Amino acid sequence: MKDFSGKTAVITGGASGIGFALAKAAADRQMNVVLADIEENALLTAVEYFEERQTQILGVLTDTRQKSALEHLRDEATAKFGNIHLLFNNAGVVNGGPPKPVWDLPDTDWDWVMGVNFYGVLGGVQTFAPHMVAHGEEGHIVNTASIASFIPGSVPYGISKYGVIILSEALANDLETAGGTIGASVVCPGWVNTKIGDAERNRPREFKSDTNPANSGLGINELLAGSKSPEALAAYVFDAVEKDQFYIFPHAGWDYLVTEHAAAMVARGPVFKFDLAAHIATRTDGKDI
Repeated sequence: MKDFSGKTAVITGGASGIGFALAKAAADRQMNVVLADIEENALLTAVEYFEERQTQILGVLTDTRQKSALEHLRDEATAKFGNIHLLFNNAGVVNGGPPKPVWDLPDTDWDWVMGVNFYGVLGGVQTFAPHMVAHGEEGHIVNTASIASFIPGSVPYGISKYGVIILSEALANDLETAGGTIGASVVCPGWVNTKIGDAERNRPREFKSDTNPANSGLGINELLAGSKSPEALAAYVFDAVEKDQFYIFPHAGWDYLVTEHAAAMVARGPVFKFDLAAHIATRTDGKDI
């Protein structure tokens, strides 16, 4: 997709972080922008930001775990702007609290994280792809995964994001088979300076965690503070969309993790290990992580 002006972009998780930066990049390209978010106050603030800059904007309160909410988002977006051309299935959360063995993580953690990170993306694909294929105009779907897909122990977050990679590969193949003009990408960011570590603030009451009753965050804000800005990431993603690039890995400093993880698998040896402290130390060498 190369022509953005006058087209419409829908962005889930669009009121903050990566989603808000993607929205700004879309607005810079003279697109109509539809923001979907579960955090009402942040959504209202984001819409006001774009209204002050004369962007054609629509904000829709959306719980991406609910397919009916995504269908409402589609209907509101098409009612205001017509055809949707660029879809960012971007909303994501990570569970906080103290580390637990995988067998001790409560079902509520799995249900919440998988519901937003995987089923929210699947629902977005199921809801918007038929519309985008049917209208026949140029378009693109970008699903947000994570480099955490390749880090052992990053559960349930990493599992949900690895599922997004496989889902996106299926989507790309199916779009090609459909013979339309809709492309697809999956973006696997490393660390980005967002408040993803505070995602517990948006945990629904019905998913209360007995092992994390205070809804404490992940405690990674200081770590992320020195990382890539959301705006730099958004610029990278839009450049990849223009090039019709499927695999988007914006942080070259993580490339070794993907290749070493794959090498360990085909070597049929012991489980792959990740040295977090050694990885953090690569920042002093100027690595983009």
